[in-house]
Amino acid sequence: MTTMKLSTKDITQMGMFTALTAIGAFVSIPVGPVSITLQSFFVLLSGIILGSKKAMYSQIAYLLLGLTGLPIFSDFTGGLQVVFRPSFGFLIGYTAVAYLVGKITEGKAKTANSLIAAVFTGTVVLYIIGIPYMYYILNIMLGKNLSIMQVLNMGMFMFIPGDTIKAVLAVYLGKRIKI
Repeated sequence: MTTMKLSTKDITQMGMFTALTAIGAFVSIPVGPVSITLQSFFVLLSGIILGSKKAMYSQIAYLLLGLTGLPIFSDFTGGLQVVFRPSFGFLIGYTAVAYLVGKITEGKAKTANSLIAAVFTGTVVLYIIGIPYMYYILNIMLGKNLSIMQVLNMGMFMFIPGDTIKAVLAVYLGKRIKI
C-alpha cells in the first residue's frame, strides 16, 4: 500500500476547496427536493485543479464536516439527518465526481476538449449516483409513489441548463488557474 505525502500547500488547497464547496451550498435556490447551488461547480473545479486524490479528499472533508453537524449543506443544514434528504445522494456523488474529473485531467494538457470530457463525465456520474438515491428516499422512505420520469424531472432535467453553465465556467477557469 502506498501512502500519499501531503504538504502544507496540499492541505491548504484541499481545505480551500472544502470551504468553497460549503460556500457554494449557501448560494442556494430551493426548487423542490433538490436546491440549485454552486456546489457542483466547485466539485468539478476541484477535480480539474487539484487532481484526483486531493479533490476527493477535499470533498470527503466537506461531507464529514457536514455530517458532524456543521450547517454547511444547502439550506444551512448539517448532521446525520441529512442522510434522509432526497438530495443527499448528490453529496455522496461529489466525492466520486471530484476523483473522476481529477483522474481524467491529471497528467494531461488541459485542453478544452479534455476538460469538457471530464466535466461532462463527472456531471453524468453525479446524476447516476444522485437520482437513484433521490428515487429511493422519495418513494421508499417517504412513500411518495413517484415515477422515474417525475424524479428525473425534479432531480435532473430542470438542472441541465444550470449544470451546463457551471461546466462551461469550470472548463474556462480550469484552463486558466494554475496552482
